[in-house]
Amino acid sequence: MKRKTDILILGIESSCDDTSAAVIKNDKILANITATQEVHRQYGGVVPELASRAHQKHIVPVVAAALREASITAQDLSAVAYTKGPGLLGSLLVGSSFAKSMGQSLGIPTIPVHHMKAHILAHFINTGAPMPPFPFLNLTVSGGHTQIIKVVDPYTFEVIGETLDDAAGEAFDKSAKILGLPYPGGPEIDKHAKAGRIDAFTFTKPKVDGLNFSFSGLKTNIRNFIEKESRRNPEFIKENLSDLCASIQHTIVEMLMTRLVEAVEMTGITHVALAGGVSANSYLRNKLRETGKEKGWKTFIPPFEYCTDNGAMIAISGYFDFLKNIEGELSDSAAARWRM
Repeated sequence: MKRKTDILILGIESSCDDTSAAVIKNDKILANITATQEVHRQYGGVVPELASRAHQKHIVPVVAAALREASITAQDLSAVAYTKGPGLLGSLLVGSSFAKSMGQSLGIPTIPVHHMKAHILAHFINTGAPMPPFPFLNLTVSGGHTQIIKVVDPYTFEVIGETLDDAAGEAFDKSAKILGLPYPGGPEIDKHAKAGRIDAFTFTKPKVDGLNFSFSGLKTNIRNFIEKESRRNPEFIKENLSDLCASIQHTIVEMLMTRLVEAVEMTGITHVALAGGVSANSYLRNKLRETGKEKGWKTFIPPFEYCTDNGAMIAISGYFDFLKNIEGELSDSAAARWRM
């Protein structure tokens, strides 16, 4: 039997191409199930219409599997949390509609969750690892977002730097596509870069004001360079793949770390965390550790299973809101764009 003090939250994530459901008991994950969508590989990127159809197919079995693995029934739940946004509207609608219908049928609250806040709060899933103390700085890097955020508490997030155009994750994926690597491209670049030289090629690092980022010019520079060299030598990519991947990855990570160092100097906050899908990148993780050691920071990096989109991060975010009696309404709408 569960104790009366136990809070059981079902978290549903459907912002892009992963259908994920997790069950959290207080701050510990009991189950975290994710169904990926292989259909997008043949298109070299996520096709929104195909993504929403796949979510419709996956959501019932994924939720059922999460409840089964957690050894509970739906009637045991305290609340259902779901990703309201930002993300692909069609995908978000599948998850949000299912969550609100489930909550209504069970007579329990539904909690709309901000996707990027959830990435950060994944640090507070109780895994036995140290958690960042408040306040801390968080570098959030994903396919759609790149931000430096001052986290005051689980409910207060201040964006102090962000990309003005493309995200770092998009720069990885588009560069991989130029190189002829399969989707998703970020992990492919990470894999090939391990055998390459980071200083083999030099690429443009756009300069912008403040703590902001810009990756659009870098993508253009990479494309133009590779097209130019490939005209001279049709085997250029094949002969230099590892070095190209290492140099591209190094450039992107250096841009991220330069701004992060400036953010620490500006705020005086030396507790620094990493979050978002790109936080699974091994070079970025190592660079944060190295920089933290050099600068005297205390760094925090989430386990791999909580880096990419997952239901667990939605569940922990819902848990914090549940503690404050923050809940949604049936009228809440999915939001493709939602400022933090």
